[in-house]
Amino acid sequence: MNINKKQSQNFTLILFVLPAFVFFAAFKLIPAVLGLWYSFTNWNGINPTYKIIGFENFAEIFTGDADFWRAMLFTLKYVGAAIVALNVCALVLAVLIESARKGRSFFRTIFYMPNMISMIIGGYMWNFIFTQVLYYIADNTGLEFLNKSWLGDPKYSFTAIVIVAVWGGAGYLMVIYIAAIQSVPTALIEAAVVDGASAFRRFISITLPMIKQAFTICLFVTLNSAFQVFDVVFSLTGGGPGRLTQVVAINIYEEAFGRSNRLGYATAKSTILFLVIMLITLVQLRVMKKREEEM
Repeated sequence: MNINKKQSQNFTLILFVLPAFVFFAAFKLIPAVLGLWYSFTNWNGINPTYKIIGFENFAEIFTGDADFWRAMLFTLKYVGAAIVALNVCALVLAVLIESARKGRSFFRTIFYMPNMISMIIGGYMWNFIFTQVLYYIADNTGLEFLNKSWLGDPKYSFTAIVIVAVWGGAGYLMVIYIAAIQSVPTALIEAAVVDGASAFRRFISITLPMIKQAFTICLFVTLNSAFQVFDVVFSLTGGGPGRLTQVVAINIYEEAFGRSNRLGYATAKSTILFLVIMLITLVQLRVMKKREEEM
């Protein structure tokens, strides 16, 4: 009887999980497998027929595609800047909001709101700000440092991309850090206050070690999202000027649907991007887990 009851419970759980698994398989798993298959073909994404060409796509990427590797280097540069900027800003916001005596709910809502907006829309909003609003402010206030070609000059366009990425993503990470800070035992904080520890010392010695798991989660989230960034760069610069701000996702998009319609070649690039993300993620998780055990 107990065995039958357990089997019935397992069957019920499978039924609950089944719809989610079907959607995951249809929109994630099957396309991923097909993408890997097409990376060994010369399919253009239109004709029903194609030819299996083995590793020719990968050989071309590694030997003659300078644009892809230039995009990869820019993506790595963006990943490094985004990880630092997003996590620092999110942690600072979380600490400041939790330290405030009033208006916590209001500020949480305000800083989380950009995360509720599609970054394509947010990117075009900021495109207008960088190309119109800042020039107007500079002309009418004398703030010359705002009078820059924010999206046309590669020296400033990278900064503009990071600013918009932080604006759109810091609120989500802030919520994770707030939840972690709220889980810190108040008894430890009160004991540190009695001992005369300053707010900074309490944060360094108590709060930071206690929220180390939140760091792991936030670094994992930002690492994956930064490597796959598309919407922010596409809406701000489109990869320009002269492809100097092109990330890997835009390079793949152009290859598949733009200049050449080489979907097989584009999926080979996607496979390389996936392997790079997987390798860096595994290394990151290993390092962070080791640090958590040491702390």
